[in-house]
Amino acid sequence: MTYITRRKRPVAQTALCQGVGLGTALLTGLMASTAGAAEAQNSQADSNVLTPISVSATTTSDYKSDTLSSSKFAKPVAETPQTIQIINKDLIQDQGATTLTEALQNSAGVGTFYAGENGNTTTGDSVYMRGFDSSSSIFVDGVRDLGSVSRDTFNLEQIEVIKGPAGTDYGRTAPSGSINLSTKQAFMANRNSGSVQGGTDGQKRATLDLNRKLTDNVAGRLNLMGQDSDVAGRDEVNNSRWGVAPALTIELDEQSRLYLNYLHVTQNNVPDGGVATVGLPGYATPDPAYPQISNAPRVDTSNFYGVDSDHDDVDVDMATAIFEYDMSPTTQLRNTLRWGRTEQDYMLSAIMAVNANGSTNPDDWTVRRLPNLKNQTNTIITNQTGLVTYVDTGKLSHTFSYGVELTREKVETTGMARPATVPDANLYNPDHNLSYSGSRDGSAGKGTTDTVSAYLFDAVDIGSRWQLNAGVRLDHYKADYKSSAACTGGRRDPDACAGQPVGTVVDAVNADTSDTLFNWKLGALYKINPQLNVYADYAVSAQPPGGNNLELSDRDNSADNPNFDPQEAQTAELGTKWTLANNKLLLSAAVYRTTVTNLIEEDPSDGTYHQTGEKQVEGVELSAVGNITENWNVSAGFTTMDATIEDGEADAQDESNDLTYTPDKAFTSWTTYRLPFNLTIGGGARYTGGLKRGSDGAVGTPEYTDSYWVFDAMASYPLSKNADLQLNVYNVFDKDYVASINKSGYRYNPGTPLSALLTLNVKF
Repeated sequence: MTYITRRKRPVAQTALCQGVGLGTALLTGLMASTAGAAEAQNSQADSNVLTPISVSATTTSDYKSDTLSSSKFAKPVAETPQTIQIINKDLIQDQGATTLTEALQNSAGVGTFYAGENGNTTTGDSVYMRGFDSSSSIFVDGVRDLGSVSRDTFNLEQIEVIKGPAGTDYGRTAPSGSINLSTKQAFMANRNSGSVQGGTDGQKRATLDLNRKLTDNVAGRLNLMGQDSDVAGRDEVNNSRWGVAPALTIELDEQSRLYLNYLHVTQNNVPDGGVATVGLPGYATPDPAYPQISNAPRVDTSNFYGVDSDHDDVDVDMATAIFEYDMSPTTQLRNTLRWGRTEQDYMLSAIMAVNANGSTNPDDWTVRRLPNLKNQTNTIITNQTGLVTYVDTGKLSHTFSYGVELTREKVETTGMARPATVPDANLYNPDHNLSYSGSRDGSAGKGTTDTVSAYLFDAVDIGSRWQLNAGVRLDHYKADYKSSAACTGGRRDPDACAGQPVGTVVDAVNADTSDTLFNWKLGALYKINPQLNVYADYAVSAQPPGGNNLELSDRDNSADNPNFDPQEAQTAELGTKWTLANNKLLLSAAVYRTTVTNLIEEDPSDGTYHQTGEKQVEGVELSAVGNITENWNVSAGFTTMDATIEDGEADAQDESNDLTYTPDKAFTSWTTYRLPFNLTIGGGARYTGGLKRGSDGAVGTPEYTDSYWVFDAMASYPLSKNADLQLNVYNVFDKDYVASINKSGYRYNPGTPLSALLTLNVKF
């Protein structure tokens, strides 16, 4: 018979929502009827039992994780008809990855390729996946996580990368999929660990993970992190943060459990505004009066063009409560509350075009500093009530996952005025020893989005060979946004600024919108044998106006204008998954096509805007993850991305129909092997194809970046049964490459040069 097993850990989502009672009430009837059906089946299906959540600490390294943390995915990864990659804590630890962006290098074609538009510089986890910006589709234990923060790995159990539209799973998402961070939970055992790290470029970091069984039915866990590290190869840039994450697990009785979690992270970074692209391949003078700039030497990649007052200060707070109740042997209820808040205050000095200053001597050339200022708070409060039920009808075996979710999201911004004058920076010898600050200009913005969602998933086993996976989700949302603006005398001023003195604060946007999104997916899987499956999958999702950042717009060319319909995405995928090495190794292969429609395009005949644009990404994705032998681990992936504009104006500077910031091919690999004398050696290689930048009228700057290979290595040796020493070396051959470039091509972020990190891992 078929067993239903719960996730290795709960779906950790939290909120303090006034709709808790409503969410539970809406499901009461469903729960009662489902429980009755389950009772009737017990005599015929005694072994179809939902077992309690198993949360434990692994003692051996294993790169393959079989299950996702969300109960919406009823089957193991090998039996789920979709491209899914789980990056677990063993792989993260072996690589010494400390941020989400670093860990995502294990997923082919996923990365930070875009450095911002013009002077506006991206911060935090700015992730592109399958041709589209996926930064707004990051979740923590199934709850959306807003804010431009660099997420740390110290409290993560695993990272779940789901490719293809994920609207059925989470509601509004990017067309390319979603990224879910599964956090650590307290478990019923006494186990402690910690690490101390030091490396080149002033890298310093320490973590502590304490887990204690406090009573027969109560366990507590505390994760701590502190870091103060410069950035390899970059002057002045610094990442400084600390975090604390307590967790409590209470077994109330044999049928019910309560999980309480809290997370606080404070980040005080010196942000990176990038490096001038002068001297890169494809660079030509932006000033025809000084053609010699095109022959100017490349600037030092360590150059810092910011100032001493640049800062990126973030506070993250997240409180979660999960109640789990076994209503019957075949039905489980889980209710999740989450309250989360991210506050960010930053000033970042980006750079723009080169100014020759009337001189033919490069030592006299300067670049314009352009301060970016942001003061923003994102808040989310949600209640998610869900059930999982197993129903055996004889020929068909169903696993139903269904529920309702109530969510309120808020964004609040404080308008900041740039300093009146900002000194330019010398192109080849910039001086950061100056300070300036912005000031509040009286403007502000406030947006609220309320969403009521209902979903139903069904994984159906038809005999021993066939399996159908279907899901539907309805999201009714209501969004409103109000903002004011300070008149600057520029072309972007609101109409209300006409005739008003500079500095006058006027109403800018007062907009609202509401609609109901219908997302669905359908997949079929055939089991050729117990190890080999083939599948087909089709999914649709939608992104409503304001979906990226909750801010509505009054601009005719913005997808956030409430007069426009939601953007829509459809993905079709054919694939196979094969388990080897006693189920320790998973091989996957898939071909996919994602089409995004309802994109905003301008009619050149009259200058009006219409939703006639269409983009498409198609390709192949291959992966291997797990243990080839007990001592040999591997994680590898390869993807192709043929990303094009099917209908609409070209985005790329070279006027081709290729999508920008999307490599056509990408490869990633990592492997470790434990030798007979307990020395573990390992390493990896990453390949990223060239990128095309966007078009914004800039002249003379690079239109593309070159492809590159990067190689990393590691070695680990046990000093005792409770301690081991680990050395990671990054970019072993000191490859010089462009990691990301901005839209105008004036600046880029260089890749990490040769660097090393030494870690002492302890268990006690």
